[in-house]
Amino acid sequence: MSPPQASPPGPPPGAPVIVLVGHGMVGQRFLEALAERGVAERARVVVLCEEPRPAYDRVQLTSYFSGTAPEELSMVDEGFLEQHGIELHLGDPAVAVDRAARTVTARSGRTVAYDTLVLATGSSPFVPPVPGSDSEGCFVYRTIEDLLAIEAYAKKARTGVVVGGGLLGLEAAGALQGLGLATHVVEFHDRLMAIQVDPGGGAALRRKIESMDIAVHTGVAGKEILADGSGAVRSLVLSDGSEIGTDLVIFSAGVRPRDQLAREAGLEVGERGGVVVDEACRTSDPRVFAIGECARAVDGTVYGLVAPGYEMAGTAAGAIAEGTAGTPFTGADTSTKLKLLGVDVASFGDPHGTAEGALDVVYSDSRAGVYKKLVVGPDGTLLGGVLVGDAETYGMLRPLTGSVPPVPPESLVLPAGAGAPAALGPAALPDDAIVCNCHNVSKGTVREAVTAHGCTGVPEVKKCTKAGTGCGSCVKVLGQLVDAELEANGVTVDKGLCGCFAYTRAELYEIVRSLRVTSYAALLDSHGREEARNGEGCEVCKPAVASIIASLAPSIGADGHVLDGEQAALQDTNDHFLANLQKNGSYSVVPRVPGGEITPEKLIVLGEVAREFGLYTKITGGQRIDLFGARVDQLPRIWARLVDAGFESGHAYGKALRTVKSCVGQTWCRYGVQDSVRMAIGLELRYRGLRAPHKLKSAVSGCARECAEAMGKDFGVIATSAGWNLYVGGNGGATPRHADLLAQDLSDDGLVRLIDRFLMFYIRTADRLERTSTWLERIEGGLEHVRDVVVHDTLGICDELEALMAAHVAGYRDEWAETLNDPERLRRFVSFVNAPDAPDPTVRFVPERDQIKPDLTLLAGPDLPVRTLEGTPA
Repeated sequence: MSPPQASPPGPPPGAPVIVLVGHGMVGQRFLEALAERGVAERARVVVLCEEPRPAYDRVQLTSYFSGTAPEELSMVDEGFLEQHGIELHLGDPAVAVDRAARTVTARSGRTVAYDTLVLATGSSPFVPPVPGSDSEGCFVYRTIEDLLAIEAYAKKARTGVVVGGGLLGLEAAGALQGLGLATHVVEFHDRLMAIQVDPGGGAALRRKIESMDIAVHTGVAGKEILADGSGAVRSLVLSDGSEIGTDLVIFSAGVRPRDQLAREAGLEVGERGGVVVDEACRTSDPRVFAIGECARAVDGTVYGLVAPGYEMAGTAAGAIAEGTAGTPFTGADTSTKLKLLGVDVASFGDPHGTAEGALDVVYSDSRAGVYKKLVVGPDGTLLGGVLVGDAETYGMLRPLTGSVPPVPPESLVLPAGAGAPAALGPAALPDDAIVCNCHNVSKGTVREAVTAHGCTGVPEVKKCTKAGTGCGSCVKVLGQLVDAELEANGVTVDKGLCGCFAYTRAELYEIVRSLRVTSYAALLDSHGREEARNGEGCEVCKPAVASIIASLAPSIGADGHVLDGEQAALQDTNDHFLANLQKNGSYSVVPRVPGGEITPEKLIVLGEVAREFGLYTKITGGQRIDLFGARVDQLPRIWARLVDAGFESGHAYGKALRTVKSCVGQTWCRYGVQDSVRMAIGLELRYRGLRAPHKLKSAVSGCARECAEAMGKDFGVIATSAGWNLYVGGNGGATPRHADLLAQDLSDDGLVRLIDRFLMFYIRTADRLERTSTWLERIEGGLEHVRDVVVHDTLGICDELEALMAAHVAGYRDEWAETLNDPERLRRFVSFVNAPDAPDPTVRFVPERDQIKPDLTLLAGPDLPVRTLEGTPA
């Protein structure tokens, strides 16, 4: 039994009471700002929250549909509320404020007297007055509960319409498509995201969105929703008289400040809504503050972005702590950078060029879906800009807004290799340039974190300054600033792989390939750091170099088997025995099942092997069957049975291709437009055994309903009526990332050729243990650079990349079968070196699952029979 936890000291007797109404992102930032100033410890802080859960990241709301659990979106650090003695009341919103008595009444009837009241009630979705908008199947897109309701209803829907083509509307459209619905977007303006982008940017964005099989209708509004006999949505009639048949409608037509509580309390409210506040975020009642989307700032703006809300939270907290105006809030930067349906979109400063004498500098590539516009003044001052399809330079351009860049503006929009001067580095930014818009952190503050506080990397700077902990768009620039500051202070920034090599993984790859180095020892002796030569190497570089040699083995004349000679001593734990080590010391065996297709005969063999060796079986998320609980000495015998039945290694243990999932495609599915199973099998057999910096996962979907989840894979393929669309850089792991569209409507040969090039370019240039998702965001030029290289062959290396892949395909050998045919390799598969012929009879191996006796009454209910895992009565 753990000792009782000490309770945080409560506020002193007679301490002032601060009541916060609303616990969203801005409300939580306000609480953090109070805690930073020590106010939470000397005051009683009470929070009335309408939602059933604490503050969560609404900016990342759509990631729920990519597998992010609601609790993972939480903005509240574990123990934060308890540590600071903050009282949080969930599901109990404020319903009345009595300013004369200085009390707030909650829906539950709870009444709290306050000394200071802070309104952070946010905004509510605007639902246009469309007849039929109360029909079953109509939703808004604002909270986790909204998403849960949409997800449940979409299971019985085939088509969905989003009314509103702004930021949240396009997020909602992506969610609907991810749920397998044919998707439409209806926007009243003549272009998508009319507030953020200009007509040129809107046109580029529309082309990108439509290329994803999302129908876009602009310049029209919803006129009426027609329902069927049961009251459920049947269609949406547009203002031009056309009609869209649909089962589900999401309204995302803007938001309105939630100021009703303030109105009823007699506080001053703007003519178009929003609680009027001064520079300290005080309302017309000096004891009441308003922050975030419910407030109308002194410049007359109701800010709908999180960064201004964070600034207002800091201003209000400062005023409450100091009893003065604190840092005044007079307005905020509304710059935004985000990825909508995999498309980079950014705007900053004055994107529409409304300033007198403003000039435009435009670069547009319709073929690649890239549009960039900078707005400059007559004197060359950068006033703003729009970036669609490639927002790589946003982190440098936004801080330069308001100054004259040190290079001609046209060089800031031209792609790499198009005659532009060298890209701007962090040195070009003035110290007062804001590099983190979410938390208003300047370049000077970042430099101070390095020089005065000893930060040596981005994680330390994040913790010290909060920079990079919001939307994350500034993280790349933060890394550049930290390295530049360290170098300016005479600190050598070592970019080497480890203490043994001063080269990066990509540089070592080129050395091995060019010099045809086939031995780790030879590479260490010839190119290792002086002090590491003739040494043993380390746990970082040995598996990294082993992977490089294995991936290049057919081309450089090396023996690629990971258990031969020196290679065996270099491998990661799992590669040592070509199986996955489990926590109880046993191993799991995962045979390859290409595309998830399997015969009844092979299924029977898997069952027989599992029964014979007492293995626990589990169907994996990659459409394979995992056999758990094998001892080391049993592995060869298990493989022998499987190889005889036609199975081979699935490489679940290696940094290599794992699986290529597939749906059933046009052969069986009434929606399928291509044979996804055939393609998935072909791709998996082509790339099996391909060693890479990290594991590789893929999928092929037979239509836009995306049942194989291809957009969450390192490379994913989605069928169209004209061919195949290729997506790259996806990741469904701890940090989900949708893949980006690399090319579309490809033939079979064209698809395979581009995947060959993409994979070999990734293997050639990625860092150690770097997934394609991280690599695509890190590599200079991002997706556009990768497209230039592998699609347009701008570096002239595509023939070489294809040749490397062809050598891999021709040289592939099954590692299990090769091991079984080599007595020397088999010698390593013993449980105990002093008893090589049989397991020690005194040692008993107990399958872990047999020890588990779960209380299934929690799942089955008290009135249902309880069964063990084997199905017998408990």
